[in-house]
Amino acid sequence: MRTVGIIMNGVTGRMGRNQHLIRSILAIREEGGLPVGDGEIVWPEPLLVGRSEERLRALAQECGLERWSTDVDACLADPGYPIYFDAQLTAVRAPAVRAAIAAGKHVYCEKPLTGDLASSLELARLARDAGMKTGVVQDKLFLPGLRKLRHLVDSGFFGRILAVRGEFGYWVFPGPEPVSQRPSWNYRRDEGGGIISDMFAHWRYVLDDLFGTVRSVCARGAIHLPDRYDEAGERYRTTAEDAAYATFELDGGIVVSLNSSWCVRVHRDELFELQVDGTEGSAVAGLRECRVQSTPATPRATWNPDLPDPTDHRAAWEPVPDTERYDNGFKVQWEHFLRHVVADDPFRWDFLEGAKGIQLGELGYQSWHERRWIDVPELTL
Repeated sequence: MRTVGIIMNGVTGRMGRNQHLIRSILAIREEGGLPVGDGEIVWPEPLLVGRSEERLRALAQECGLERWSTDVDACLADPGYPIYFDAQLTAVRAPAVRAAIAAGKHVYCEKPLTGDLASSLELARLARDAGMKTGVVQDKLFLPGLRKLRHLVDSGFFGRILAVRGEFGYWVFPGPEPVSQRPSWNYRRDEGGGIISDMFAHWRYVLDDLFGTVRSVCARGAIHLPDRYDEAGERYRTTAEDAAYATFELDGGIVVSLNSSWCVRVHRDELFELQVDGTEGSAVAGLRECRVQSTPATPRATWNPDLPDPTDHRAAWEPVPDTERYDNGFKVQWEHFLRHVVADDPFRWDFLEGAKGIQLGELGYQSWHERRWIDVPELTL
């Protein structure tokens, strides 16, 4: 058993607490640690870090942990914790990550890595020069629905992929009643909010990994609800877009249309669905499920608005069966990163990959403001 200390900053927040601490690190511990080969087991030992003593103490007690601190510098100076994890607000992440690299820590972060491309590339260069290993959360790739879609792509099921279209989002209540289910900073641009900066970071790695490199973008953002209510019940003006409508061009001429909105009521099976159409078949993948329709199973559709459609189109789609056990996507990527640090296993979701998502977000904003297509240049360090 090999203990690996992890400084976990920002885990009193919803995402850090639920997905990273409880469902990833503590879940690995509940399974007896992480096997990394040759009989060695990694035992992750979290050190909770944040600004509120009260919240840290309560979280540590809830999770049965002993170590927590509000002194980030003292934690970074501790050689028993070679990994630093950051799930703070994006707007305050860069200085903490910079300090962690300077302290000789390997760094794993929530996405987006920072609020702008320049600072993300700076951190990537600093980590590279210091010989530190890095990672950025790209959790959607490890979800069951997209893993099934990955298998379909790799098997050649689609033939030549023609186009992809996706819908993401749900209705986020503006408040005061019902209370909003997302934090108010999401709708304040000066605090790093905005659905373009949030979701384009996801769409970049999903599209790059599944279908081909994103080469250009045309985007339009919108503030549909100009007034919302914060956690104290106070009304405030929305300064960050709550919806984005985008078209992307990929390698091979694949055209992708993706809508992202916190102002849409859901009429689909999952909060996120991606339809892929190819010459030999199509698929609709969500976060967990995936359905397919091959050419032989495609019904012959005839346009006649004067009569009810006799075809049950949904019935012509078949579910892709579960062929393996699908674990929590955040946990799976944590396991990859821990093996990368301890056993030097390959890990390609590093700071440079994270910077690509930020780049696409910035180009999306540029496209919106200039009302035109924008090419996506290749990123290098």
